[in-house]
Amino acid sequence: MDTPNRNDCQPREGDALLIVDVQNDFLPGGSLAVPRGDEVVTVLNRYLDIFAMQNLPVYATRDWHPERHCSFRAQGGTWPPHCVAGTYGAEFAAALQLPPAAVIISKAAAAEQDAYSGFQGTGLDARLHAANIRRLFIGGLATDYCVLNTVRDALRLGYRVLLLGDAIRAVDVQPGDGLRAEEEMTGLGAQRITVEGIAG
Repeated sequence: MDTPNRNDCQPREGDALLIVDVQNDFLPGGSLAVPRGDEVVTVLNRYLDIFAMQNLPVYATRDWHPERHCSFRAQGGTWPPHCVAGTYGAEFAAALQLPPAAVIISKAAAAEQDAYSGFQGTGLDARLHAANIRRLFIGGLATDYCVLNTVRDALRLGYRVLLLGDAIRAVDVQPGDGLRAEEEMTGLGAQRITVEGIAG
Protein backbone atom coordinates (compact mmCIF):
# COMPACT_ATOMS: atom_id res chain seq x y z
CA MET A 1 0.00 0.00 0.00
CA ASP A 2 1.28 3.44 -0.85
CA THR A 3 2.34 5.67 2.01
CA PRO A 4 -0.33 8.34 2.47
CA ASN A 5 0.85 11.86 1.80
CA ARG A 6 0.90 14.40 4.59
CA ASN A 7 -2.06 16.41 3.33
CA ASP A 8 -4.24 13.29 3.14
CA CYS A 9 -3.42 12.56 6.79
CA GLN A 10 -4.34 15.99 8.11
CA PRO A 11 -7.31 15.85 10.51
CA ARG A 12 -10.31 17.65 9.08
CA GLU A 13 -14.07 17.89 9.40
CA GLY A 14 -15.58 14.42 9.48
CA ASP A 15 -12.62 12.97 11.41
CA ALA A 16 -12.43 11.76 15.00
CA LEU A 17 -9.64 10.56 17.27
CA LEU A 18 -10.49 7.19 18.83
CA ILE A 19 -8.31 6.22 21.81
CA VAL A 20 -8.57 2.58 22.83
CA ASP A 21 -8.34 1.40 26.46
CA VAL A 22 -5.49 3.51 27.84
CA GLN A 23 -6.33 2.43 31.40
CA ASN A 24 -4.19 1.88 34.47
CA ASP A 25 -4.55 -1.90 34.49
CA PHE A 26 -3.00 -2.02 31.01
CA LEU A 27 -0.01 0.13 32.01
CA PRO A 28 3.16 -1.05 33.78
CA GLY A 29 2.22 -2.08 37.32
CA GLY A 30 -1.36 -2.87 36.30
CA SER A 31 -2.95 -6.29 36.61
CA LEU A 32 -2.82 -6.90 32.85
CA ALA A 33 0.07 -4.67 31.86
CA VAL A 34 0.98 -4.21 28.20
CA PRO A 35 4.77 -4.06 27.87
CA ARG A 36 5.79 -0.41 27.43
CA GLY A 37 2.12 0.50 27.34
CA ASP A 38 2.82 3.78 29.09
CA GLU A 39 4.80 4.96 26.06
CA VAL A 40 1.62 5.64 24.11
CA VAL A 41 0.44 8.36 26.48
CA THR A 42 2.86 11.12 25.49
CA VAL A 43 2.31 10.44 21.79
CA LEU A 44 -1.48 10.35 22.16
CA ASN A 45 -1.31 13.70 23.93
CA ARG A 46 0.31 15.14 20.81
CA TYR A 47 -2.54 13.81 18.69
CA LEU A 48 -4.99 15.23 21.24
CA ASP A 49 -3.36 18.65 20.85
CA ILE A 50 -3.71 18.47 17.06
CA PHE A 51 -7.39 17.54 17.31
CA ALA A 52 -8.02 20.22 19.93
CA MET A 53 -6.50 22.91 17.71
CA GLN A 54 -9.07 22.06 15.04
CA ASN A 55 -11.94 21.51 17.47
CA LEU A 56 -12.39 17.92 16.30
CA PRO A 57 -14.06 15.23 18.40
CA VAL A 58 -12.35 12.67 20.63
CA TYR A 59 -13.73 9.29 21.67
CA ALA A 60 -12.12 7.01 24.26
CA THR A 61 -13.05 3.39 24.89
CA ARG A 62 -12.57 1.60 28.18
CA ASP A 63 -13.06 -1.86 29.59
CA TRP A 64 -15.67 -1.45 32.33
CA HIS A 65 -16.11 -4.88 33.84
CA PRO A 66 -18.19 -6.13 36.77
CA GLU A 67 -16.28 -7.98 39.50
CA ARG A 68 -17.24 -11.43 38.16
CA HIS A 69 -16.69 -10.82 34.49
CA CYS A 70 -16.62 -13.77 32.10
CA SER A 71 -13.13 -12.88 30.85
CA PHE A 72 -11.60 -13.37 34.31
CA ARG A 73 -9.87 -16.67 35.09
CA ALA A 74 -12.05 -17.31 38.15
CA GLN A 75 -15.06 -17.33 35.81
CA GLY A 76 -13.32 -19.55 33.25
CA GLY A 77 -11.90 -16.73 31.16
CA THR A 78 -8.42 -15.98 29.84
CA TRP A 79 -7.28 -12.99 31.89
CA PRO A 80 -6.65 -11.94 35.48
CA PRO A 81 -9.20 -9.49 36.92
CA HIS A 82 -8.74 -6.09 35.30
CA CYS A 83 -10.54 -2.79 34.70
CA VAL A 84 -13.29 -3.48 37.24
CA ALA A 85 -15.78 -0.62 36.95
CA GLY A 86 -15.15 2.17 39.43
CA THR A 87 -11.67 1.01 40.48
CA TYR A 88 -8.30 2.68 40.02
CA GLY A 89 -7.31 0.04 37.48
CA ALA A 90 -10.23 1.01 35.25
CA GLU A 91 -9.35 4.72 35.27
CA PHE A 92 -7.70 6.30 32.26
CA ALA A 93 -3.98 6.97 32.60
CA ALA A 94 -3.60 10.08 34.73
CA ALA A 95 -1.22 11.68 32.23
CA LEU A 96 -3.60 11.17 29.29
CA GLN A 97 -4.99 14.63 28.54
CA LEU A 98 -8.51 13.75 27.48
CA PRO A 99 -10.60 16.88 26.88
CA PRO A 100 -13.73 17.43 28.98
CA ALA A 101 -15.86 16.91 25.88
CA ALA A 102 -14.36 13.50 25.07
CA VAL A 103 -17.04 10.85 24.54
CA ILE A 104 -16.38 7.87 26.82
CA ILE A 105 -17.40 4.47 25.46
CA SER A 106 -17.66 1.68 28.07
CA LYS A 107 -17.47 -1.88 26.81
CA ALA A 108 -17.98 -5.37 28.25
CA ALA A 109 -19.95 -3.91 31.14
CA ALA A 110 -22.18 -6.97 31.59
CA ALA A 111 -20.85 -10.05 33.40
CA GLU A 112 -21.61 -12.42 30.53
CA GLN A 113 -20.42 -10.14 27.71
CA ASP A 114 -16.83 -9.73 26.57
CA ALA A 115 -15.75 -7.25 23.91
CA TYR A 116 -12.39 -6.61 22.30
CA SER A 117 -13.84 -4.07 19.88
CA GLY A 118 -14.98 -0.61 20.88
CA PHE A 119 -17.96 -1.12 18.56
CA GLN A 120 -19.21 -4.33 20.18
CA GLY A 121 -22.39 -3.70 22.14
CA THR A 122 -21.59 -0.03 22.76
CA GLY A 123 -23.53 2.09 20.30
CA LEU A 124 -20.27 3.69 19.12
CA ASP A 125 -21.20 3.31 15.46
CA ALA A 126 -24.50 5.12 15.99
CA ARG A 127 -22.75 7.93 17.86
CA LEU A 128 -20.19 8.38 15.10
CA HIS A 129 -22.88 8.40 12.42
CA ALA A 130 -24.86 10.99 14.39
CA ALA A 131 -21.75 13.19 14.45
CA ASN A 132 -21.11 12.68 10.71
CA ILE A 133 -17.75 10.98 11.36
CA ARG A 134 -16.40 8.97 8.45
CA ARG A 135 -12.69 8.73 9.22
CA LEU A 136 -11.07 7.52 12.44
CA PHE A 137 -7.57 8.04 13.80
CA ILE A 138 -7.13 5.01 16.09
CA GLY A 139 -4.45 4.31 18.70
CA GLY A 140 -4.11 2.87 22.18
CA LEU A 141 -3.87 -0.57 23.80
CA ALA A 142 -3.30 -3.28 22.93
CA THR A 143 -2.28 -3.58 19.28
CA ASP A 144 -3.04 -7.30 19.03
CA TYR A 145 -6.36 -7.28 20.91
CA CYS A 146 -8.62 -4.26 21.34
CA VAL A 147 -6.94 -2.02 18.76
CA LEU A 148 -6.98 -4.82 16.18
CA ASN A 149 -10.62 -5.69 16.77
CA THR A 150 -11.73 -2.05 16.85
CA VAL A 151 -9.96 -1.38 13.55
CA ARG A 152 -11.46 -4.52 11.99
CA ASP A 153 -14.95 -3.39 12.92
CA ALA A 154 -14.36 0.21 11.86
CA LEU A 155 -13.27 -0.91 8.41
CA ARG A 156 -16.11 -3.42 8.14
CA LEU A 157 -18.56 -0.64 8.99
CA GLY A 158 -17.19 1.54 6.21
CA TYR A 159 -14.97 4.01 8.07
CA ARG A 160 -11.60 5.04 6.75
CA VAL A 161 -8.97 4.25 9.36
CA LEU A 162 -5.64 5.91 10.06
CA LEU A 163 -3.71 3.67 12.45
CA LEU A 164 -1.51 5.63 14.86
CA GLY A 165 1.56 3.45 14.46
CA ASP A 166 3.56 5.36 17.07
CA ALA A 167 0.75 5.23 19.67
CA ILE A 168 0.05 1.50 19.94
CA ARG A 169 1.77 -1.28 21.92
CA ALA A 170 1.23 -5.04 21.84
CA VAL A 171 0.79 -7.76 24.45
CA ASP A 172 2.71 -10.23 22.28
CA VAL A 173 1.49 -13.36 24.09
CA GLN A 174 3.13 -15.08 21.13
CA PRO A 175 6.21 -13.21 19.88
CA GLY A 176 5.30 -11.19 16.83
CA ASP A 177 1.57 -10.95 17.58
CA GLY A 178 1.73 -7.16 17.47
CA LEU A 179 3.53 -7.05 14.14
CA ARG A 180 1.09 -9.56 12.67
CA ALA A 181 -1.81 -7.46 13.93
CA GLU A 182 -0.39 -4.33 12.29
CA GLU A 183 0.09 -6.23 9.03
CA GLU A 184 -3.51 -7.46 9.19
CA MET A 185 -4.87 -3.98 9.83
CA THR A 186 -2.96 -2.40 6.96
CA GLY A 187 -3.85 -5.36 4.75
CA LEU A 188 -7.52 -4.70 5.45
CA GLY A 189 -7.11 -1.09 4.39
CA ALA A 190 -5.96 0.91 7.43
CA GLN A 191 -3.26 3.49 6.71
CA ARG A 192 -0.39 3.56 9.20
CA ILE A 193 0.69 7.07 10.19
CA THR A 194 2.81 8.78 12.83
CA VAL A 195 2.35 12.08 14.59
CA GLU A 196 5.48 13.44 12.91
CA GLY A 197 3.79 12.81 9.59
CA ILE A 198 0.89 15.15 10.37
CA ALA A 199 2.36 17.67 12.81
CA GLY A 200 3.22 21.04 11.34
